[in-house]
Amino acid sequence: MRIALDPFMHRHLPLEQLPSKAAELGYEWLELSPRADFLEWFKAPRVFPDRVKAFRKALGDAHVGIASLLPMYRWASNDEDERQAAVRHWKRAIEIAVEMGVDTMNSEFGRGPHPDKGSCYCCHTGSMIEACEDAWWRSMEELVPVFEREGINLHIEPHPEDWVETLQPSVDLIRTVNSPRVKFLYCTPHTFYFGDDSVAMLRECADVLAHVHIADTFNHKGSSGLRYIVNPPGSAARVHQHLNIGQGEVPWDDVYRTLAEIGFDGIMTACVFAWEEKADESGTFMRGEMQRLVDTYFK
Repeated sequence: MRIALDPFMHRHLPLEQLPSKAAELGYEWLELSPRADFLEWFKAPRVFPDRVKAFRKALGDAHVGIASLLPMYRWASNDEDERQAAVRHWKRAIEIAVEMGVDTMNSEFGRGPHPDKGSCYCCHTGSMIEACEDAWWRSMEELVPVFEREGINLHIEPHPEDWVETLQPSVDLIRTVNSPRVKFLYCTPHTFYFGDDSVAMLRECADVLAHVHIADTFNHKGSSGLRYIVNPPGSAARVHQHLNIGQGEVPWDDVYRTLAEIGFDGIMTACVFAWEEKADESGTFMRGEMQRLVDTYFK
């Protein structure tokens, strides 16, 4: 099992300082999420040979590896120009993974076209969902052969605002891709969008589960409907948190016990984003708490 850090809260650091920061906090692995000087959000990678060389040296000096690269591109956009650009960016990102000696990438199903395209960003009308799903399949038809040829694993998660937010049909979509390189990522802070029963959901996706994001969250549905007050009333905003373990309502003992029972042996990434003023403290706490839960249930 690889226990990794998503260094988003440390994005102010130069790229070459991330490995030593991860090691300082107790991690041997990084999951590199989007940042302006590497895999920028939705834009072409800003990566060139000297940057790759310097980053690889920093990783080696710190004895830290890249567990996964996390690109975010509009591969589910029903705007064909956007979708084709996303596929180009993906192909370059795969090349970078190969150059870096990284064997895994992860991403989200996607949120459709850019909001400036005049369509709803979160795709939650029936016709938009269908259009986004169809666009995603066209992208997968182009990209899956590249992942398979290059020996790169792809782990995909549904996300609040994506054209698919729930465990199903996400898991069946991945099964339908039918590639040993394409697997499911279960994001614990999205638990209450996936569904409410963590044990049942982890068991359901066990055959394709390869990656887990670890952070806490509250049940956004709240019995009164006013647990989160968002204006204007009736807003469709997707509210969730990425908190330290124990600060929300994810049933952690159930989650880790079930992961052990289903034989999980993939990537487990600390993905806390809520405490930028306490980024070091949070990172250290999460590393220790994740290890404690692994030691308790993985025997």
